[in-house]
Amino acid sequence: MENLVLVVHLLLALALIGVVLLQRSEGGGLGIGGGGGGGAMTGRAAATALGKVTWALAIAFICTSVALTILSARQASDASVVDGDALLAPTTEGTEAPSAGDSLLPPSVGTPSDTPLVPDAD
Repeated sequence: MENLVLVVHLLLALALIGVVLLQRSEGGGLGIGGGGGGGAMTGRAAATALGKVTWALAIAFICTSVALTILSARQASDASVVDGDALLAPTTEGTEAPSAGDSLLPPSVGTPSDTPLVPDAD
C-alpha cells in the first residue's frame, strides 16, 4: 500500500512541476506557455484552467504526503533516536577480540609497559 501511494505521490510531483512550468509568466520567470494571443484558449481562460489544475494537484500532493506520513508512522518502532541504546543491535557476550599479532594497532593491556616497542621490518 505504501509503495502505491509513493508512486502516486511521485507522479503528482512531476505533474505539478509540469503544470507550474506551463503557466504564464507574470514577472518574466521561466514560464513555458506564456506566448502571445490566439489559440483554442485565450490568455485568461488558460490561466484560470491551469490555476485550477495546479490547485487540484497541490491538494492531491498534500493528501498523499499526509497518507505517507501516517503509513510510515504505523510501521515505525516505538524506540526513540534520543534513547540511542534501544536502536542498537544486541551484542553477543561470548565473542573474543581478534589477536593483535602482526597488526599496526597499539599494544593491548596485557603487554608489560617496560618492554620497548620495536617496529617490525615486515
